[in-house]
Amino acid sequence: MNLDQQARAILRGNDKGGYTVPTHGLYPYQWNWDSAFAAWGFSTFDVPRAWDELDTLMASQWSDGMVPHIIFHQDDPGYFPGPDVWNTGQTPPTSGISQPPVAATMARQIWEVDRDAGEARMRALFPKLLKWHRWWHEFRCTHGPAAITHPWESGRDNCPDWDKGMEGVDGSGVGEYTRRDTGHVDASMRPKKEEYDRYITMVQFGVKVGWDQARIVAEGPFLMADPGITFILLRGHEDLAVMGRALGEDVSEIEGWTHQLRNALPLIWNPELRAYDAKNLLTGEFAGVLGSGAFMAYLADASNPELDAELLRVWDAVNYGIPSADPEASIFDPRRYWRGPSWPFANALMAIGLRDAGRDDLEERLRRETAALIEAHGFYEYFDPIDMTPCGGADFTWTAAIWLTWAGKDVAETHQKGAA
Repeated sequence: MNLDQQARAILRGNDKGGYTVPTHGLYPYQWNWDSAFAAWGFSTFDVPRAWDELDTLMASQWSDGMVPHIIFHQDDPGYFPGPDVWNTGQTPPTSGISQPPVAATMARQIWEVDRDAGEARMRALFPKLLKWHRWWHEFRCTHGPAAITHPWESGRDNCPDWDKGMEGVDGSGVGEYTRRDTGHVDASMRPKKEEYDRYITMVQFGVKVGWDQARIVAEGPFLMADPGITFILLRGHEDLAVMGRALGEDVSEIEGWTHQLRNALPLIWNPELRAYDAKNLLTGEFAGVLGSGAFMAYLADASNPELDAELLRVWDAVNYGIPSADPEASIFDPRRYWRGPSWPFANALMAIGLRDAGRDDLEERLRRETAALIEAHGFYEYFDPIDMTPCGGADFTWTAAIWLTWAGKDVAETHQKGAA
């Protein structure tokens, strides 16, 4: 099979009937933003299945509007922490936190494939997406930028952005537990035990307060402004507004959110770093590290010359894609999850912004380098940006999706689809 055929086979193979797992073994459930990318991938060869993916994701939306980061459709004892640890009382069981709201942006990409055929599906999905975006503003944008109450909520679990916030979390009383992730992949590529102890402490706090989101924000042990989610949410607002106008909906509330988030961006600009930076909202302290969340600014048309210079500096320091942490910083680890590797799906999000800004040379460079990783080693979760070593899970859904939608296409085809 060629790579297109392999990518489609991975999506089909990870399809559990209405939802897609990221990969078998390591991630046996439906993950929020993984699912949104899966939908985008399906849209290249099975548009109805793409809409089904988003519908299944939104079907587990909480009554307050939150869309959880994991939906436990069926029990799998090989995964920790499972539904019994989260104890959210939802049906089907879910986790108690959310994940980056890329679904609106992916829904627009899918709708653009065939607006007429997708109008009814989009019309049914729109109010659910709207409710989720409202949840973000009611429960996570209380300090201006979008914030997270757990590193897992960022989708960039162990990135250096969260180190200072993690220092304030006491993981000593978490109790005994058995991790499952290190049984599937090399432990050197996963978060360390002391990080995991703190992750579980935060989950236990959520259980203690009955997953009261207002209390988690006000009283929880971890609260950090996240540039990555801020930019993804900002772009999502704009995509949601475009779709809302096309459907004849009142989008004034969405436009208000967009205005609020734009005005909040100076709060996460770190002049010493010359970039957007995570901030510990419990202390007011910047993280002081440059990571991939800052470069999501391109997705939201929020770059500037200083950020451009930092992007090119860190990009030129590696060989394949944009690293998830600064290669010149002491914390850089090219194969440990979010502390250095290049992620094809993150490259694709940045590329959407570069394309929209007319920066074709940078978009093509990023596409070419991302494609080289997949051509050399297949559809892994992430890669060493220096020597191409494949890392994490194999036969990964969102990497297959990114190949079909972006990395495997030449720049002319990409532009043609974007203008459709």
